[in-house]
Amino acid sequence: MDYDALDRRLLDEFQDDFPLAPQPYAVIAERLGTTEDEVLARLTRLTQAGTISRVGAVFRPHTVGRSTLAAIAVPKDRLDAVAELVSAYPEVNHNYQRDHRLNLWFVVAACDEAKVGAVLTDIAAKTGLEVLDLPLIEDFHVNLGFGLKWN
Repeated sequence: MDYDALDRRLLDEFQDDFPLAPQPYAVIAERLGTTEDEVLARLTRLTQAGTISRVGAVFRPHTVGRSTLAAIAVPKDRLDAVAELVSAYPEVNHNYQRDHRLNLWFVVAACDEAKVGAVLTDIAAKTGLEVLDLPLIEDFHVNLGFGLKWN
């Protein structure tokens, strides 16, 4: 996918500085020198292309609902299919491959502990693989924003 200067600014500048305002996309549009409709159209296009998976707030763990980190040892020939299945759950906000026996890691966030457990159980049932639940023991902040490198 080709990214123009406006796409690049949208992706780079609002990872950490998303406006807390009644009309956040209008604020973004003003900062970018474009329209709210253009910002929304670009976010839709970037989402449909798989460039971004979600736009939304990140809260300190367990202040709103419950979440957990989980991992699965997936046979390499099934990794893409299992990752796609895991990503299809609205409670999964991201997953990633790791170079480890437990090679698929993901975060499940839901309204309560029971729903988190139900998602993990359902994933295990649908994949036939054991899901390792790694609940939060100690809270610490990791900035998930990162500068993109453009060719």
